[in-house]
Amino acid sequence: MVQITVDLVRKKAEHHEKQLAPLEEIALHQENIEKIEFLQDWCPKLKILLMQSNLIARIENLNKLKHLTYLNLALNNIEIIENLERCESLQKLDLTLNFIGEIVSLESLVDNYNLENLYLTGNPCTDYENYRDFTIGTLPQLSNLDGLDIERSDRIKALQNLKIIRSDILFEQENYRHQRKKQKSRLERDISDKWENEYKDMDPDERNKIFWAEKCEHAPEVRHEIEKMRQLKLKTYETEEKKEEKRQYKFFAADGRPYNINQSKINFLFDNSDPSCFTLDLAVYKHLDTSLVDVDVQPNYVRVTIKGKIFQLHLPEEVNTTNSTAQRSQTSGRLTITMPKANPIIKKPVTTTGAVKIKESQLYTEHKVEDCHSDQSKREFLEIGSSKPTLDFTKMTKLESKPDFIDPRMKLGVKEPSPGFVDNPDVPDLI
Repeated sequence: MVQITVDLVRKKAEHHEKQLAPLEEIALHQENIEKIEFLQDWCPKLKILLMQSNLIARIENLNKLKHLTYLNLALNNIEIIENLERCESLQKLDLTLNFIGEIVSLESLVDNYNLENLYLTGNPCTDYENYRDFTIGTLPQLSNLDGLDIERSDRIKALQNLKIIRSDILFEQENYRHQRKKQKSRLERDISDKWENEYKDMDPDERNKIFWAEKCEHAPEVRHEIEKMRQLKLKTYETEEKKEEKRQYKFFAADGRPYNINQSKINFLFDNSDPSCFTLDLAVYKHLDTSLVDVDVQPNYVRVTIKGKIFQLHLPEEVNTTNSTAQRSQTSGRLTITMPKANPIIKKPVTTTGAVKIKESQLYTEHKVEDCHSDQSKREFLEIGSSKPTLDFTKMTKLESKPDFIDPRMKLGVKEPSPGFVDNPDVPDLI
């Protein structure tokens, strides 16, 4: 189990810059501490000491804490109230859910004249008849017991019958001692027998199921056994986690193909709908520091290391590593990696040149039609998916309209000879 050490106390004193001497408040709850020690020497100015939910069996080593006003020892294994006489400033004492059956030990608190609040709920002594009257009569300085205010009439009644009540209380206490002695010997024998014989060769999972399913008594020994089982369970889980951490992951197959690995077990989304690039969206933890995230983009895979754990994804095509980018959202913490493809497929739009333009929805096919009367074949152009008339590309160079301008020199016809023209018969006619 855990012992009180300087490192443990300094860890709990972070708000005091880890200085112990001026420390006035410290919380050492749920640390599995079995013994109170060293605190009165290291922290002499303590005013509040919280040590609930431990395995402390005895109140001790607190007599030097002259400034202590609140002591919480709830949920421990204490059976007797003792060694608090010199804590003269003590105002509140919480001993809820312990095993205090020696109710006469309350008389040790008579000299703690500042004690106003006392909590004993869940202890065996609260089952005694006239328990409340005995406590009020024994400690007249109390103003509140187990969360209930003490009226003046309650105090007068308790003081009047204190002698009779005390004799009855002593009788019930003696019966409890006898029963407790038998219970202690029986539990110690049964528990040791379980661990030496029954639990020795049993499978850990089966042992846990049997242990937590069986009924148990409310006793210090049982509480020790429960804590022992819990610690054993934690060790088993830690061993399994270490084995999992030691597992060596193979990043590549024998042929060099990258494996898909998600060691950190985070959600991701891979988008390959864009023909020019790939996009990987990783749900990185929102409050994780970016310095703990490392991105490595290779031509055929991408690897992201998140706090020492690997995420690797095989890419279906090679990417351009130089132009790849990684961005992280400041609000959600998600990591987006954009990886342009090395050889993207770019589809060019269909264009036509010439006097006639064909729409993309108009497709034509060429086929031959055999003439039954001749061996010659002719070509026809048929339109698929349209009922419009077929276009004849053989006449596309013919002008359908007359040109707007005609050179007068191009006009043809008979031309009259100019005056003084003499026709020489030896000259042939112009063609």
